[in-house]
Amino acid sequence: MQSSVAPPTSDKKPAKPAAKDKRFKALDVTMKRNQYRQDALIEILHKAQGAFGYLEEEVLEYIARNLKLPLSRVYGVATFYHLFSLKPAGAHTCVVCMGTACYVKGGDKVLAALEEHTGVHSGETTPDGQVSLVTARCIGACGIAPAVVFDGQVAAQQTPESVIEGIKGWQE
Repeated sequence: MQSSVAPPTSDKKPAKPAAKDKRFKALDVTMKRNQYRQDALIEILHKAQGAFGYLEEEVLEYIARNLKLPLSRVYGVATFYHLFSLKPAGAHTCVVCMGTACYVKGGDKVLAALEEHTGVHSGETTPDGQVSLVTARCIGACGIAPAVVFDGQVAAQQTPESVIEGIKGWQE
């Protein structure tokens, strides 16, 4: 999920993370196992996202400092790859496939209905933190197009009406 968050611009050195925070300890173990190699950045970012849920500014600064990399490079990698997120995900995730087969069979209309219903665009989370709306280039389910993934469960031949029904109950 690409982010539109501006890169961190802080000139001051970030505060040391909480010494007892197990998430930073897990990150330290990963960096140590990789001998603080700069070429292990993607693996370390992946571990950080798994531990924290998303890559917040403090985590990016911590990784940059420990790998002796410019923050701009760490941020650049974090924003380049779709698997990284700089914002917390919602409690529920709805992924609309936008591959050729899904798009031709109405994926664009499905996405438009979800955006209108939730009030957010693809790549965003509703203000209540309940629904993250995401698009995928292709989920490999062309035979059941248009496909939508509701919290990890693939749903076949979706329509604008069926996707709204699919997320009913996610928002209070």
